[in-house]
Amino acid sequence: MENTRELRLAVLIDADNVPYSNIKGMLEEIAKYGTPTFKRIYGDWTKPTLSGWKTVLLENAITPVQQYSYTSGKNSSDSALIIDAMDILYTGRVDGFCIVSSDSDFTRLATRLREAGMQVFGIGERKTPAAFIAACNKFIYIEILKKEVKIEIPVVVTSKTKSKKVIKEVKVVKEEIVPVATIDKELVKFISDSINDIADEEDGWISLSVLGSMIMKKKPDFDSRNYGHKKLLNLIRNISTIEVDERTSGKGNVPHFYIRTK
Repeated sequence: MENTRELRLAVLIDADNVPYSNIKGMLEEIAKYGTPTFKRIYGDWTKPTLSGWKTVLLENAITPVQQYSYTSGKNSSDSALIIDAMDILYTGRVDGFCIVSSDSDFTRLATRLREAGMQVFGIGERKTPAAFIAACNKFIYIEILKKEVKIEIPVVVTSKTKSKKVIKEVKVVKEEIVPVATIDKELVKFISDSINDIADEEDGWISLSVLGSMIMKKKPDFDSRNYGHKKLLNLIRNISTIEVDERTSGKGNVPHFYIRTK
């Protein structure tokens, strides 16, 4: 993955086309890629269907933008979001955009922003059309953010005192990701083909980080969390046809992982 942690990002949210239930998870995900300098959300706030958003806007310092629905059945907030995005683009004060929506209407916007040299991140539901996903540098499904839940596991701990043993129960917090997709033949072929495309001609090895960048260019919505794994390495280790080699280098014996198809 490209190093995008220092990017200044404009976060633009389409309130009509994403749920508000996990806004905290969305913002935490965005923080992995950069620092939000704009946080705006668009919708007709006179509608009762958007009332749920109002309770989380202040908590997350998101600026609501009112856009009345001029015509029944049309999402007029799309136009307001697109206009603001272009205004922000021409100010030159950001390095990238995060468009939070499941609406294909933003496909051309994402394409135009990338043509201008911007990094474009998309966040939306699994129902998001493929065209919008392909127009982004990276696309994250909201469903995997919902499923990253913390589970308390009871563990019995025994400790000794001078007079007796004390047995007590403590709770250990473990994060669990429930997959939204399965590791199937199509995925294995996709990863294997990506390895072979750029692997060393002599021994077939390739750096895991290089593979990650290649996969992201080919498939913007690829994420190991889609398959229940927090890291790409963990996903790769669950594919029997791919070999993993750990190598260390530097003063601190920093581990580097290389992979090849068997």
